[in-house]
Amino acid sequence: MRSKDKIAYFYDGDVGSVYFGPNHPMKPHRLCMTHHLVLSYDLHQKMEIYRPHKAYPVELAQFHSADYVEFLHRITPDTLHLYANDLARYNLGEDCPVFDNLFEFCQIYAGGTIDAARRLNNQLCDIAINWAGGLHHAKKCEASGFCYINDLVLGILELLKHHARVLYIDIDVHHGDGVEEAFYFTDRVMTVSFHKFGDLFFPGTGDVKEIGERDGKFYAINVPLKDGIDDSSFTRLFKAIISKIIEMYQPGAIVLQCGADSLAGDRLGCFNLSIDGHAECVRFVKKFNLPLLVTGGGGYTKENVARCWTVETGVLLDTELPNDIPDNDYIKYFAPDFSLRIPHGHIENLNSKNYLTAIKVQVLENLRNIQHAPGVQMQEVPPDFYIPDFDEDTQNPDERVSQHAQDKHIQRDDEYYDGDNDNDHNMEDA
Repeated sequence: MRSKDKIAYFYDGDVGSVYFGPNHPMKPHRLCMTHHLVLSYDLHQKMEIYRPHKAYPVELAQFHSADYVEFLHRITPDTLHLYANDLARYNLGEDCPVFDNLFEFCQIYAGGTIDAARRLNNQLCDIAINWAGGLHHAKKCEASGFCYINDLVLGILELLKHHARVLYIDIDVHHGDGVEEAFYFTDRVMTVSFHKFGDLFFPGTGDVKEIGERDGKFYAINVPLKDGIDDSSFTRLFKAIISKIIEMYQPGAIVLQCGADSLAGDRLGCFNLSIDGHAECVRFVKKFNLPLLVTGGGGYTKENVARCWTVETGVLLDTELPNDIPDNDYIKYFAPDFSLRIPHGHIENLNSKNYLTAIKVQVLENLRNIQHAPGVQMQEVPPDFYIPDFDEDTQNPDERVSQHAQDKHIQRDDEYYDGDNDNDHNMEDA
């Protein structure tokens, strides 16, 4: 057991200032609210805080097609009318609108997940957190479900440079389709998604029968759920499946997508999870003491998103948080009771014991088909993506590269949190 986990936390205030549009459920402002709640509980004093680098187009193109990345870089609300065919081709429109600073938004949230993975690879931390990341629907050549760049795939590709096997776990209410699709044919990444399935619920994939193909057969695991699942049913199923997966697959690192739209009361969700139930999944994964990259994801009742990710930051820091929310710039959003915890919901639980048992049996049966920890011949570890801000010629090639690049981004605690220079000061409700 490690004596004390070292935690790196990535945040850039600019990520919360973009605006998807007046009727769009995605509100990046929730990230500012989360960050200020984390600060109000003094959790920043127990972590290393970093501003991520803005991912370069060449880094984004490690997964996405170069033409799609270039299009995202070029398009602005003012030039929309010039690109009608391309907008359709790349699936930009109502769900995935073009807004001001779209590309920079993608660069920041993807840069955070890439930096988090590099910091884990270089053993500079045990856990890395990027609440701005977790945009799991984006595909190689198109946007989908409010997601433009798939930071999770980019982070996993980075982890695969140092780890033979990476486990991806997704507790968003929506199926983690973009990540599953990216690694559907390989056994080096096992994807596990717990999500609502059926009734034409977005994105429509994620049946228990979708298990991967070719070398990846049995390495995609889907746990399809019905409306109204509660804390006890969800956490019991989660623990049974995840413990067996880790025993069988023996991953070198874990990526955990903590979409908060699986909480009770979410604007787009349909589960009954309390924050404590959701956070119990984070607590359980942490106990395996494997390098852990934690991201956000969905979540459309923004005050509950901020509550959830703050509680989960506390869980990762082994810190119990008082239920009374301390004063902070966004305190008015937590009225009327200003409490951190939210209760479970009251939607009818349509997941019978028989149904959940059948799903668990099928998943565990599929797991029996994998060899214990497939062997991977690890070749020489490839270098980190070339980042133009340091001179490779002066680097000793035997040293790991990221320390210098990362440490340039560390922030003093007072650099942008307080007073008139706060990036989020006087921010309007997005």
